[in-house]
Amino acid sequence: MVISVEDRAAPLLELLWIREAYALRPHGDDLPPLLSDTPRVDPVDQPPAPTLQEWENAWPLLWVAAARHAGRESDPALHERLRQTVNGSRERLDALQEIVGPTWRDQFGPDALDRPSHRDWDQVDFEAKIAARRISFEDSPLRRDVDAVVRAWRAGMTKIVTIPCRGEHTRRVGDNALMITENTMASREAFRHALETFG
Repeated sequence: MVISVEDRAAPLLELLWIREAYALRPHGDDLPPLLSDTPRVDPVDQPPAPTLQEWENAWPLLWVAAARHAGRESDPALHERLRQTVNGSRERLDALQEIVGPTWRDQFGPDALDRPSHRDWDQVDFEAKIAARRISFEDSPLRRDVDAVVRAWRAGMTKIVTIPCRGEHTRRVGDNALMITENTMASREAFRHALETFG
């Protein structure tokens, strides 16, 4: 039995940060809750209203596409194809985009993310992930709730994608993956309930 946990899917983290840093209020079904750690907002960096409206309209579509991609299993053939490409070539860019998936930067460029507040927030999130990995395997949710994990695996789950959002949020992303908040994974009851949705 192999189950992977993706807790640093950069395209998802960037989208979550952008939604709050620019006070976007996107509409759509099953959008994730707000971040657990609210980013600092700098009003000086706010783009004009028409740009914000365009971003707000695009956000749910990008979220769905990025979430689906995060739920996919990594394809070793893609990494091999990448190694065989020439630096700076169109083939290399295509292979990288297929590995990373749809991103905010691809659609809107880097400006919205190239901010000190984004770098600061991302560093805090990274350090929290490193600290969380220091727990022993015996105390990890996958080991703690191994019976529920095995049932979900038998039902086809091979990947868990976590997002640093408030409260509980559980969604299937693709045929084999489950997206949950870090709070859901940390709570024994919530995690077992989330795993049951896979069956």
